Amino acid sequence: MIIDPGHQAADGVAEAVRKHRLKPVAVVLTHGHIDHVASVVPVCGAHDVPAWIHPADRYMMSDPGKALGLSVGTPLMGDLTVGEPDDVRELADGTGLELAGLEFSVAHAPGHTKGSVTFRMPGAADIPPVLFSGDLLFAGSIGRTDLPGGDMAEMLDSLARVCLPLDDSTVVLSGHGPQTTIGRERATNPYLRQVAAGPGADADAAPRRGM
Repeated sequence: MIIDPGHQAADGVAEAVRKHRLKPVAVVLTHGHIDHVASVVPVCGAHDVPAWIHPADRYMMSDPGKALGLSVGTPLMGDLTVGEPDDVRELADGTGLELAGLEFSVAHAPGHTKGSVTFRMPGAADIPPVLFSGDLLFAGSIGRTDLPGGDMAEMLDSLARVCLPLDDSTVVLSGHGPQTTIGRERATNPYLRQVAAGPGADADAAPRRGM
């Protein structure tokens, strides 16, 4: 399963597939920003696999500039093949996906974009659960909310609804930055601490990263 193939990701995916003798089965997208979908067309085409995305962000694959509030004709990351792959499938909140023998649960998590989602994989034996958080939650911060479709109130609601109930051992693999855990973020991330404290609480500002 390939998550968020960004700018110039196709060659790296192809190299990993050859090196480890893998067979891609799908591309899944946490949201539609260009830095997460720039290589979706060549990757899906090269491996003949579908792409999964929330319907609210689907338009971004064909019109990435609009998603960033850019005027028509503004260059984006050089020469890109924008558009949809041949097979696009839509995600919904609470959907369960079984891909490559792994089970993932989908949670709609707007705030960064209207169609942002996370993918959660349950733990097994000595393997902790994993959350692919996209640009919802980073180590020490959260995704930006100042682009079209962004909304801080929705972001805080998504953090409370999607992240707070998870076990502290859950490994967080985000769209930008280093790996972290829910426990670490619950204790140190000012935004997660804010939503944990409840309505009316305040938190020290932290830099927001990513697109």
